[in-house]
Amino acid sequence: MRIVLIHPNYHSGGAEIAGTWPPAWVAYLSGYLKAAGFTEITFIDAMTEHLDHEQVREALLALQPDLVGCTAITPAIYEAESILRIAKEACPRAVTVLGGIHGTFMYGQVLAEAPWIDAIVRGEGEQVLLDLVRCVDEGRWPTERAGVKGIAYGEAGQAVATPAAPPIADMDRISPDWGILDWKRYVYTPTGTRVAIPNLARGCPFTCSFCSQWKFWRDYRVRDPRKVVDEIEGLVRDHQVGFFILADEEPTIHKKKFVEFCELLVERDLPVLWGINTRVTDILRDEALLPLYRKAGLIHVSLGTEAAAQLKLERFNKETTIAQNKKAIQLLRQNGIVAEAQFIVGLENETVETLEETYRMALDWNPDMANWAMYTPWPFSDLFQELGDKVEVFDFSKYNFVTPIMKPDAMDRATLLDRVMANYRRFYMRKSFLGYPFERDKAKRKYLLGCLKAFLKSGFQRTFYDLGKVGYWGPQTKKSVDFHFDATRTMDAAAARAPHNAMWKTMHRPKAKLPAANVGGSSAASVKACGGGTEQLPESVE
Repeated sequence: MRIVLIHPNYHSGGAEIAGTWPPAWVAYLSGYLKAAGFTEITFIDAMTEHLDHEQVREALLALQPDLVGCTAITPAIYEAESILRIAKEACPRAVTVLGGIHGTFMYGQVLAEAPWIDAIVRGEGEQVLLDLVRCVDEGRWPTERAGVKGIAYGEAGQAVATPAAPPIADMDRISPDWGILDWKRYVYTPTGTRVAIPNLARGCPFTCSFCSQWKFWRDYRVRDPRKVVDEIEGLVRDHQVGFFILADEEPTIHKKKFVEFCELLVERDLPVLWGINTRVTDILRDEALLPLYRKAGLIHVSLGTEAAAQLKLERFNKETTIAQNKKAIQLLRQNGIVAEAQFIVGLENETVETLEETYRMALDWNPDMANWAMYTPWPFSDLFQELGDKVEVFDFSKYNFVTPIMKPDAMDRATLLDRVMANYRRFYMRKSFLGYPFERDKAKRKYLLGCLKAFLKSGFQRTFYDLGKVGYWGPQTKKSVDFHFDATRTMDAAAARAPHNAMWKTMHRPKAKLPAANVGGSSAASVKACGGGTEQLPESVE
Protein backbone atom coordinates (compact mmCIF):
# COMPACT_ATOMS: atom_id res chain seq x y z
CA MET A 1 0.00 0.00 0.00
CA ARG A 2 1.44 3.35 -1.09
CA ILE A 3 1.08 6.16 1.46
CA VAL A 4 2.03 9.82 0.95
CA LEU A 5 2.20 12.24 3.88
CA ILE A 6 2.33 15.98 3.13
CA HIS A 7 3.22 19.02 5.23
CA PRO A 8 1.31 22.01 3.77
CA ASN A 9 3.14 25.06 2.44
CA TYR A 10 2.05 27.65 4.99
CA HIS A 11 4.34 30.44 6.27
CA SER A 12 4.07 33.24 8.81
CA GLY A 13 6.57 35.49 10.51
CA GLY A 14 6.52 33.80 13.91
CA ALA A 15 8.61 30.84 15.02
CA GLU A 16 9.96 30.43 11.48
CA ILE A 17 12.37 33.31 11.97
CA ALA A 18 14.52 31.04 14.17
CA GLY A 19 15.08 28.45 11.46
CA THR A 20 13.54 25.66 9.43
CA TRP A 21 11.65 23.24 11.66
CA PRO A 22 11.44 19.50 11.00
CA PRO A 23 7.83 18.24 10.94
CA ALA A 24 8.12 15.77 13.82
CA TRP A 25 4.55 14.53 13.29
CA VAL A 26 5.54 12.67 10.14
CA ALA A 27 8.37 10.82 11.91
CA TYR A 28 6.05 9.59 14.66
CA LEU A 29 3.29 8.51 12.24
CA SER A 30 5.71 6.92 9.79
CA GLY A 31 7.50 4.99 12.53
CA TYR A 32 4.21 3.66 13.89
CA LEU A 33 2.98 2.60 10.45
CA LYS A 34 6.26 0.98 9.49
CA ALA A 35 6.34 -0.99 12.73
CA ALA A 36 2.98 -2.45 11.66
CA GLY A 37 4.29 -3.44 8.23
CA PHE A 38 3.25 -0.46 6.10
CA THR A 39 6.66 0.56 4.77
CA GLU A 40 5.92 2.21 1.43
CA ILE A 41 5.68 5.77 2.77
CA THR A 42 6.76 8.96 1.00
CA PHE A 43 6.94 12.36 2.68
CA ILE A 44 6.50 15.66 0.83
CA ASP A 45 7.54 18.71 2.85
CA ALA A 46 5.83 21.36 0.75
CA MET A 47 6.45 23.98 3.44
CA THR A 48 10.22 23.63 3.70
CA GLU A 49 10.68 23.14 -0.03
CA HIS A 50 8.22 25.97 -0.86
CA LEU A 51 6.33 23.74 -3.29
CA ASP A 52 3.39 25.27 -5.13
CA HIS A 53 0.22 23.38 -5.95
CA GLU A 54 1.35 22.27 -9.39
CA GLN A 55 4.58 20.84 -8.00
CA VAL A 56 2.60 18.87 -5.42
CA ARG A 57 0.24 17.69 -8.16
CA GLU A 58 3.14 16.46 -10.28
CA ALA A 59 4.62 14.55 -7.35
CA LEU A 60 1.30 12.87 -6.59
CA LEU A 61 0.71 11.95 -10.23
CA ALA A 62 4.10 10.24 -10.26
CA LEU A 63 3.58 8.43 -6.94
CA GLN A 64 -0.06 7.36 -7.42
CA PRO A 65 -0.66 6.70 -3.70
CA ASP A 66 -3.51 4.73 -2.19
CA LEU A 67 -3.76 7.17 0.73
CA VAL A 68 -2.72 10.81 1.08
CA GLY A 69 -2.45 12.31 4.55
CA CYS A 70 -1.98 15.97 5.43
CA THR A 71 -1.74 17.77 8.75
CA ALA A 72 -3.01 21.21 9.69
CA ILE A 73 -2.70 23.59 12.57
CA THR A 74 -5.40 26.25 12.45
CA PRO A 75 -3.62 28.83 10.24
CA ALA A 76 -2.65 26.12 7.72
CA ILE A 77 -6.13 24.62 7.39
CA TYR A 78 -7.04 26.23 4.06
CA GLU A 79 -3.75 25.21 2.49
CA ALA A 80 -4.19 21.66 3.79
CA GLU A 81 -7.71 21.54 2.33
CA SER A 82 -6.33 22.71 -1.03
CA ILE A 83 -3.57 20.08 -0.96
CA LEU A 84 -6.08 17.31 -0.37
CA ARG A 85 -8.28 18.63 -3.16
CA ILE A 86 -5.31 18.39 -5.50
CA ALA A 87 -4.68 14.87 -4.21
CA LYS A 88 -8.26 13.85 -4.99
CA GLU A 89 -7.99 15.37 -8.48
CA ALA A 90 -4.64 13.74 -9.24
CA CYS A 91 -5.44 10.39 -7.62
CA PRO A 92 -9.25 9.99 -7.55
CA ARG A 93 -9.07 6.52 -6.00
CA ALA A 94 -6.80 7.60 -3.15
CA VAL A 95 -8.28 8.07 0.33
CA THR A 96 -7.63 11.64 1.48
CA VAL A 97 -7.02 12.12 5.20
CA LEU A 98 -6.59 15.23 7.35
CA GLY A 99 -5.01 15.22 10.81
CA GLY A 100 -4.07 17.81 13.41
CA ILE A 101 -5.69 19.89 16.09
CA HIS A 102 -7.90 22.05 13.87
CA GLY A 103 -9.63 19.15 12.17
CA THR A 104 -9.98 17.35 15.49
CA PHE A 105 -12.34 19.96 16.89
CA MET A 106 -13.60 21.73 13.76
CA TYR A 107 -14.27 18.68 11.61
CA GLY A 108 -17.86 19.74 10.97
CA GLN A 109 -16.86 22.98 9.33
CA VAL A 110 -13.87 21.39 7.55
CA LEU A 111 -15.97 18.63 5.99
CA ALA A 112 -18.61 21.17 4.96
CA GLU A 113 -16.11 23.37 3.13
CA ALA A 114 -13.85 20.55 1.88
CA PRO A 115 -16.08 17.55 1.04
CA TRP A 116 -13.22 15.96 -0.94
CA ILE A 117 -11.61 15.00 2.37
CA ASP A 118 -12.54 11.37 2.99
CA ALA A 119 -11.61 11.21 6.67
CA ILE A 120 -10.37 13.37 9.52
CA VAL A 121 -8.19 11.83 12.21
CA ARG A 122 -9.26 13.26 15.57
CA GLY A 123 -6.74 13.60 18.37
CA GLU A 124 -3.61 11.52 18.77
CA GLY A 125 -2.92 10.16 15.33
CA GLU A 126 -0.73 7.06 15.40
CA GLN A 127 -3.20 4.31 16.29
CA VAL A 128 -6.15 5.96 14.57
CA LEU A 129 -4.24 6.35 11.30
CA LEU A 130 -2.98 2.77 11.52
CA ASP A 131 -6.53 1.47 11.98
CA LEU A 132 -7.69 3.60 9.05
CA VAL A 133 -4.81 2.38 6.84
CA ARG A 134 -5.65 -1.24 7.68
CA CYS A 135 -9.27 -0.60 6.79
CA VAL A 136 -8.23 0.71 3.37
CA ASP A 137 -5.58 -1.96 2.78
CA GLU A 138 -8.02 -4.77 3.57
CA GLY A 139 -10.65 -3.39 1.20
CA ARG A 140 -13.06 -2.45 3.98
CA TRP A 141 -13.11 1.26 3.11
CA PRO A 142 -15.58 2.92 2.94
CA THR A 143 -18.17 0.26 3.78
CA GLU A 144 -16.74 -0.37 7.28
CA ARG A 145 -15.39 3.09 8.05
CA ALA A 146 -17.86 3.49 10.92
CA GLY A 147 -15.87 0.85 12.76
CA VAL A 148 -12.68 2.91 12.78
CA LYS A 149 -12.52 4.74 16.09
CA GLY A 150 -11.37 8.36 16.26
CA ILE A 151 -12.27 9.59 12.79
CA ALA A 152 -14.87 11.87 11.23
CA TYR A 153 -16.25 11.75 7.68
CA GLY A 154 -19.05 13.13 5.58
CA GLU A 155 -22.14 11.09 4.85
CA ALA A 156 -25.29 12.33 3.10
CA GLY A 157 -24.18 15.92 3.63
CA GLN A 158 -23.65 15.47 7.35
CA ALA A 159 -20.50 15.11 9.46
CA VAL A 160 -20.25 11.76 11.23
CA ALA A 161 -17.85 11.21 14.14
CA THR A 162 -17.04 7.70 15.32
CA PRO A 163 -16.40 7.05 19.03
CA ALA A 164 -13.09 8.44 20.29
CA ALA A 165 -10.09 6.15 20.24
CA PRO A 166 -8.32 5.78 23.61
CA PRO A 167 -4.97 7.54 24.01
CA ILE A 168 -1.88 5.36 23.60
CA ALA A 169 -1.14 4.43 27.20
CA ASP A 170 2.42 3.20 26.61
CA MET A 171 4.17 6.05 24.82
CA ASP A 172 7.30 3.93 24.43
CA ARG A 173 5.47 1.83 21.85
CA ILE A 174 5.99 4.73 19.44
CA SER A 175 9.39 4.60 17.74
CA PRO A 176 9.73 7.60 15.39
CA ASP A 177 11.13 7.17 11.89
CA TRP A 178 13.50 10.13 11.90
CA GLY A 179 15.12 8.84 8.72
CA ILE A 180 12.11 9.89 6.67
CA LEU A 181 13.21 13.53 6.98
CA ASP A 182 15.80 15.21 4.73
CA TRP A 183 17.86 16.54 7.62
CA LYS A 184 20.07 18.93 5.70
CA ARG A 185 17.01 21.15 5.26
CA TYR A 186 16.33 21.65 8.97
CA VAL A 187 18.68 24.21 10.50
CA TYR A 188 18.36 26.28 13.67
CA THR A 189 19.67 29.74 12.84
CA PRO A 190 21.01 30.75 16.30
CA THR A 191 23.40 27.78 16.42
CA GLY A 192 23.79 27.06 12.71
CA THR A 193 23.17 23.37 13.39
CA ARG A 194 20.49 20.86 12.48
CA VAL A 195 17.47 20.93 14.78
CA ALA A 196 15.04 18.29 16.00
CA ILE A 197 11.77 18.37 17.97
CA PRO A 198 11.39 15.15 20.00
CA ASN A 199 9.04 14.82 22.94
CA LEU A 200 9.40 13.57 26.50
CA ALA A 201 5.67 13.65 27.27
CA ARG A 202 2.33 14.32 25.67
CA GLY A 203 -0.50 16.35 27.06
CA CYS A 204 -0.78 18.65 30.03
CA PRO A 205 -2.59 18.16 33.36
CA PHE A 206 -3.50 21.85 33.52
CA THR A 207 -6.25 23.76 31.76
CA CYS A 208 -5.27 27.26 30.60
CA SER A 209 -8.26 28.93 29.03
CA PHE A 210 -6.39 30.09 25.92
CA CYS A 211 -4.90 26.66 25.17
CA SER A 212 -6.39 23.48 23.74
CA GLN A 213 -3.47 21.06 23.96
CA TRP A 214 -4.93 19.52 27.09
CA LYS A 215 -8.12 18.80 25.16
CA PHE A 216 -6.30 17.36 22.17
CA TRP A 217 -4.03 14.88 24.00
CA ARG A 218 -6.55 14.26 26.83
CA ASP A 219 -4.32 12.23 29.13
CA TYR A 220 -0.90 13.32 30.38
CA ARG A 221 1.69 10.62 29.66
CA VAL A 222 5.47 10.60 30.10
CA ARG A 223 7.94 8.47 28.17
CA ASP A 224 10.84 6.54 29.67
CA PRO A 225 13.59 9.21 29.89
CA ARG A 226 16.27 6.66 28.98
CA LYS A 227 14.51 5.84 25.71
CA VAL A 228 14.13 9.54 24.92
CA VAL A 229 17.84 10.12 25.49
CA ASP A 230 18.60 7.06 23.33
CA GLU A 231 16.51 8.71 20.63
CA ILE A 232 18.36 12.01 20.99
CA GLU A 233 21.70 10.22 20.88
CA GLY A 234 20.58 8.64 17.60
CA LEU A 235 19.57 12.05 16.23
CA VAL A 236 23.00 13.46 17.09
CA ARG A 237 24.90 10.43 15.78
CA ASP A 238 22.89 9.58 12.67
CA HIS A 239 21.55 12.96 11.57
CA GLN A 240 24.10 15.41 13.02
CA VAL A 241 21.49 17.24 15.09
CA GLY A 242 23.14 19.94 17.23
CA PHE A 243 20.06 21.50 18.83
CA PHE A 244 16.67 20.21 19.90
CA ILE A 245 13.54 21.65 21.41
CA LEU A 246 11.30 19.42 23.48
CA ALA A 247 7.86 19.46 21.90
CA ASP A 248 6.16 19.06 25.28
CA GLU A 249 3.75 21.77 26.37
CA GLU A 250 5.49 21.84 29.78
CA PRO A 251 8.32 19.25 30.03
CA THR A 252 9.16 20.08 33.65
CA ILE A 253 5.70 19.17 34.99
CA HIS A 254 6.88 15.67 35.92
CA LYS A 255 9.91 16.70 37.98
CA LYS A 256 11.20 13.19 38.63
CA LYS A 257 11.23 12.20 34.96
CA PHE A 258 12.67 15.53 33.83
CA VAL A 259 15.51 15.31 36.33
CA GLU A 260 16.25 11.75 35.20
CA PHE A 261 16.25 12.96 31.60
CA CYS A 262 18.82 15.66 32.44
CA GLU A 263 21.00 13.27 34.45
CA LEU A 264 21.11 10.87 31.51
CA LEU A 265 22.09 13.66 29.13
CA VAL A 266 24.93 14.61 31.47
CA GLU A 267 26.00 10.96 31.59
CA ARG A 268 26.03 10.66 27.78
CA ASP A 269 27.84 14.01 27.33
CA LEU A 270 26.27 14.60 23.91
CA PRO A 271 27.41 17.59 21.81
CA VAL A 272 23.94 19.12 21.73
CA LEU A 273 22.17 22.14 23.21
CA TRP A 274 18.43 22.36 23.73
CA GLY A 275 15.51 24.50 24.77
CA ILE A 276 12.09 24.20 26.37
CA ASN A 277 8.95 26.13 27.16
CA THR A 278 7.87 25.89 30.79
CA ARG A 279 6.16 27.57 33.71
CA VAL A 280 7.45 30.15 36.13
CA THR A 281 6.33 27.99 39.04
CA ASP A 282 8.48 25.08 37.92
CA ILE A 283 11.59 27.23 37.71
CA LEU A 284 10.98 28.47 41.24
CA ARG A 285 10.41 24.91 42.41
CA ASP A 286 13.63 23.68 40.78
CA GLU A 287 15.96 26.50 41.82
CA ALA A 288 18.53 24.07 43.26
CA LEU A 289 18.41 21.92 40.11
CA LEU A 290 19.10 24.65 37.56
CA PRO A 291 22.88 23.97 37.50
CA LEU A 292 22.09 20.36 36.57
CA TYR A 293 19.74 21.49 33.81
CA ARG A 294 22.40 23.77 32.36
CA LYS A 295 25.05 21.03 32.59
CA ALA A 296 22.70 18.78 30.61
CA GLY A 297 22.77 21.29 27.74
CA LEU A 298 19.63 23.30 28.47
CA ILE A 299 20.47 26.74 27.08
CA HIS A 300 17.07 28.38 26.40
CA VAL A 301 13.90 28.52 28.49
CA SER A 302 10.82 30.32 27.26
CA LEU A 303 8.59 31.31 30.15
CA GLY A 304 4.85 31.77 29.84
CA THR A 305 4.75 34.98 31.86
CA GLU A 306 1.98 36.03 29.43
CA ALA A 307 1.12 39.54 30.63
CA ALA A 308 2.42 42.32 32.79
CA ALA A 309 -0.79 43.24 34.56
CA GLN A 310 -2.02 40.85 37.24
CA LEU A 311 -5.53 41.36 35.89
CA LYS A 312 -4.48 39.77 32.62
CA LEU A 313 -2.76 36.90 34.36
CA GLU A 314 -6.05 36.08 36.04
CA ARG A 315 -7.91 36.41 32.73
CA PHE A 316 -5.77 33.61 31.36
CA ASN A 317 -6.13 31.47 34.50
CA LYS A 318 -2.39 31.88 34.98
CA GLU A 319 -2.13 33.57 38.35
CA THR A 320 1.60 33.81 38.74
CA THR A 321 2.61 37.10 40.26
CA ILE A 322 4.80 39.78 38.78
CA ALA A 323 7.44 39.22 41.47
CA GLN A 324 7.59 35.50 40.70
CA ASN A 325 8.03 36.12 36.99
CA LYS A 326 10.98 38.40 37.74
CA LYS A 327 12.50 35.93 40.20
CA ALA A 328 12.31 33.02 37.73
CA ILE A 329 14.06 35.08 35.05
CA GLN A 330 16.81 36.05 37.48
CA LEU A 331 17.36 32.42 38.49
CA LEU A 332 17.71 31.28 34.88
CA ARG A 333 20.15 34.04 34.01
CA GLN A 334 22.24 33.38 37.09
CA ASN A 335 22.64 29.79 35.94
CA GLY A 336 23.74 30.57 32.39
CA ILE A 337 20.36 29.80 30.80
CA VAL A 338 18.76 32.18 28.32
CA ALA A 339 15.50 33.44 29.79
CA GLU A 340 12.79 34.44 27.32
CA ALA A 341 9.65 36.21 28.55
CA GLN A 342 6.47 35.64 26.57
CA PHE A 343 3.80 38.33 26.53
CA ILE A 344 0.32 37.88 25.09
CA VAL A 345 -1.05 41.13 23.70
CA GLY A 346 -3.99 42.25 21.64
CA LEU A 347 -7.14 41.46 23.59
CA GLU A 348 -10.07 43.84 23.54
CA ASN A 349 -8.85 45.71 26.64
CA GLU A 350 -5.38 46.42 25.22
CA THR A 351 -4.30 50.05 25.09
CA VAL A 352 -1.20 51.98 24.13
CA GLU A 353 -0.55 52.32 27.86
CA THR A 354 -0.78 48.57 28.59
CA LEU A 355 1.60 47.83 25.72
CA GLU A 356 4.03 50.35 27.12
CA GLU A 357 3.61 48.67 30.49
CA THR A 358 4.76 45.36 29.05
CA TYR A 359 7.88 47.04 27.72
CA ARG A 360 8.63 48.66 31.08
CA MET A 361 8.02 45.31 32.74
CA ALA A 362 10.47 43.67 30.35
CA LEU A 363 13.08 46.26 31.28
CA ASP A 364 12.49 45.63 34.97
CA TRP A 365 12.56 41.83 34.70
CA ASN A 366 15.54 42.02 32.33
CA PRO A 367 15.05 38.73 30.46
CA ASP A 368 17.59 37.87 27.79
CA MET A 369 14.83 37.79 25.22
CA ALA A 370 11.22 38.96 25.01
CA ASN A 371 8.44 38.00 22.66
CA TRP A 372 5.13 39.81 22.16
CA ALA A 373 2.62 37.39 20.63
CA MET A 374 -0.73 38.53 19.30
CA TYR A 375 -3.57 36.84 21.10
CA THR A 376 -4.95 34.13 18.82
CA PRO A 377 -8.41 32.95 19.89
CA TRP A 378 -8.40 29.29 18.91
CA PRO A 379 -12.00 28.58 17.89
CA PHE A 380 -12.01 25.45 20.07
CA SER A 381 -10.66 27.10 23.25
CA ASP A 382 -12.66 28.11 26.30
CA LEU A 383 -11.58 31.74 25.99
CA PHE A 384 -12.94 31.91 22.43
CA GLN A 385 -16.39 31.07 23.74
CA GLU A 386 -16.03 33.69 26.45
CA LEU A 387 -15.12 36.39 23.93
CA GLY A 388 -18.26 35.74 21.91
CA ASP A 389 -19.05 38.40 19.32
CA LYS A 390 -15.84 40.29 20.14
CA VAL A 391 -14.18 37.94 17.66
CA GLU A 392 -14.81 39.50 14.26
CA VAL A 393 -12.21 37.78 12.06
CA PHE A 394 -12.77 34.16 11.03
CA ASP A 395 -10.05 33.98 8.41
CA PHE A 396 -8.15 31.16 10.10
CA SER A 397 -5.10 31.64 7.87
CA LYS A 398 -4.35 34.71 9.98
CA TYR A 399 -4.56 32.87 13.32
CA ASN A 400 -0.78 32.75 13.58
CA PHE A 401 0.26 34.76 16.68
CA VAL A 402 1.58 37.63 14.55
CA THR A 403 -1.66 38.99 13.07
CA PRO A 404 -3.96 41.00 15.38
CA ILE A 405 -7.16 38.98 15.18
CA MET A 406 -8.84 40.90 17.98
CA LYS A 407 -9.46 44.62 17.62
CA PRO A 408 -8.81 46.41 20.92
CA ASP A 409 -11.55 48.80 21.95
CA ALA A 410 -9.13 51.71 22.32
CA MET A 411 -7.04 51.36 19.13
CA ASP A 412 -7.04 49.99 15.64
CA ARG A 413 -5.09 46.91 14.59
CA ALA A 414 -2.40 48.89 12.76
CA THR A 415 -1.65 50.89 15.91
CA LEU A 416 -1.48 47.65 17.89
CA LEU A 417 1.07 46.25 15.43
CA ASP A 418 3.05 49.50 15.46
CA ARG A 419 3.33 49.62 19.25
CA VAL A 420 4.36 45.96 19.41
CA MET A 421 7.08 46.68 16.84
CA ALA A 422 8.18 49.66 18.93
CA ASN A 423 8.61 47.31 21.89
CA TYR A 424 10.70 44.92 19.80
CA ARG A 425 12.89 47.71 18.37
CA ARG A 426 13.64 49.25 21.74
CA PHE A 427 14.17 45.99 23.60
CA TYR A 428 16.55 44.38 21.11
CA MET A 429 18.39 47.63 20.40
CA ARG A 430 19.32 47.76 24.07
CA LYS A 431 20.32 44.10 24.10
CA SER A 432 22.41 44.54 20.93
CA PHE A 433 24.52 47.34 22.33
CA LEU A 434 24.33 46.93 26.11
CA GLY A 435 23.60 43.26 26.65
CA TYR A 436 24.62 40.41 24.38
CA PRO A 437 28.21 41.46 23.54
CA PHE A 438 29.03 41.71 27.25
CA GLU A 439 27.57 38.37 28.37
CA ARG A 440 30.33 36.67 30.40
CA ASP A 441 29.23 33.10 29.72
CA LYS A 442 30.89 32.28 26.39
CA ALA A 443 28.35 29.64 25.29
CA LYS A 444 25.42 31.82 26.24
CA ARG A 445 26.93 34.88 24.53
CA LYS A 446 27.44 32.92 21.31
CA TYR A 447 23.86 31.66 21.47
CA LEU A 448 22.38 35.11 22.10
CA LEU A 449 24.32 36.62 19.21
CA GLY A 450 22.98 33.80 17.05
CA CYS A 451 19.44 34.71 18.13
CA LEU A 452 20.14 38.33 17.24
CA LYS A 453 21.33 37.17 13.81
CA ALA A 454 18.00 35.37 13.32
CA PHE A 455 16.06 38.52 14.24
CA LEU A 456 18.13 40.71 11.93
CA LYS A 457 17.88 38.26 9.05
CA SER A 458 14.10 38.07 9.29
CA GLY A 459 13.93 41.84 9.64
CA PHE A 460 15.92 42.49 6.47
CA GLN A 461 13.89 39.88 4.60
CA ARG A 462 10.66 41.46 5.88
CA THR A 463 9.44 38.08 7.09
CA PHE A 464 9.35 38.95 10.80
CA TYR A 465 5.73 39.31 11.92
CA ASP A 466 4.70 39.15 8.24
CA LEU A 467 5.71 42.81 7.95
CA GLY A 468 6.39 42.53 4.23
CA LYS A 469 2.99 40.99 3.55
CA VAL A 470 1.04 43.63 5.47
CA GLY A 471 3.08 46.59 4.21
CA TYR A 472 4.45 47.84 7.52
CA TRP A 473 7.68 49.86 7.35
CA GLY A 474 7.38 51.91 10.54
CA PRO A 475 5.01 54.34 12.27
CA GLN A 476 4.71 56.41 9.10
CA THR A 477 3.04 53.49 7.29
CA LYS A 478 0.29 52.74 9.82
CA LYS A 479 -2.45 54.08 7.57
CA SER A 480 -1.43 51.83 4.69
CA VAL A 481 -1.16 48.57 6.66
CA ASP A 482 -3.42 45.88 5.21
CA PHE A 483 -3.79 42.54 6.98
CA HIS A 484 -5.64 41.06 3.98
CA PHE A 485 -8.39 39.40 6.00
CA ASP A 486 -10.71 37.29 3.89
CA ALA A 487 -14.08 38.73 4.86
CA THR A 488 -15.92 35.89 3.15
CA ARG A 489 -14.72 33.48 5.85
CA THR A 490 -17.31 33.02 8.55
CA MET A 491 -17.87 30.73 11.50
CA ASP A 492 -20.63 28.29 10.62
CA ALA A 493 -21.94 27.58 14.10
CA ALA A 494 -23.95 24.55 13.02
CA ALA A 495 -21.13 22.94 11.02
CA ALA A 496 -18.46 23.74 13.60
CA ARG A 497 -20.41 22.46 16.57
CA ALA A 498 -18.80 19.23 17.74
CA PRO A 499 -20.96 16.44 19.16
CA HIS A 500 -20.33 14.97 22.56
CA ASN A 501 -17.71 12.46 21.45
CA ALA A 502 -15.46 14.98 19.68
CA MET A 503 -14.12 16.88 22.66
CA TRP A 504 -13.02 15.00 25.73
CA LYS A 505 -12.26 15.78 29.32
CA THR A 506 -8.69 15.37 30.46
CA MET A 507 -7.82 12.43 32.65
CA HIS A 508 -5.41 13.87 35.19
CA ARG A 509 -2.98 12.04 37.36
CA PRO A 510 -3.18 12.74 41.10
CA LYS A 511 -1.85 16.15 42.10
CA ALA A 512 -0.26 17.59 45.18
CA LYS A 513 -0.16 21.17 46.36
CA LEU A 514 3.02 23.16 45.96
CA PRO A 515 4.60 23.76 49.37
CA ALA A 516 4.62 27.34 50.55
CA ALA A 517 7.78 29.29 49.84
CA ASN A 518 8.62 32.95 50.14
CA VAL A 519 9.32 34.22 46.63
CA GLY A 520 9.58 37.93 46.12
CA GLY A 521 7.56 38.55 49.24
CA SER A 522 4.61 36.37 48.24
CA SER A 523 3.58 32.84 49.03
CA ALA A 524 4.18 30.30 46.29
CA ALA A 525 1.35 28.26 47.76
CA SER A 526 -1.08 30.75 46.29
CA VAL A 527 0.41 30.55 42.82
CA LYS A 528 -1.76 28.91 40.20
CA ALA A 529 0.26 26.69 37.91
CA CYS A 530 -0.57 27.33 34.25
CA GLY A 531 -4.28 27.37 34.80
CA GLY A 532 -4.47 24.39 37.13
CA GLY A 533 -4.67 26.14 40.49
CA THR A 534 -2.00 25.43 43.08
CA GLU A 535 -1.34 21.91 41.85
CA GLN A 536 1.94 20.18 41.11
CA LEU A 537 2.37 16.54 40.22
CA PRO A 538 3.69 14.55 43.19
CA GLU A 539 7.36 13.73 42.76
CA SER A 540 6.52 10.11 43.50
CA VAL A 541 4.33 9.78 40.40
CA GLU A 542 5.82 7.27 37.98
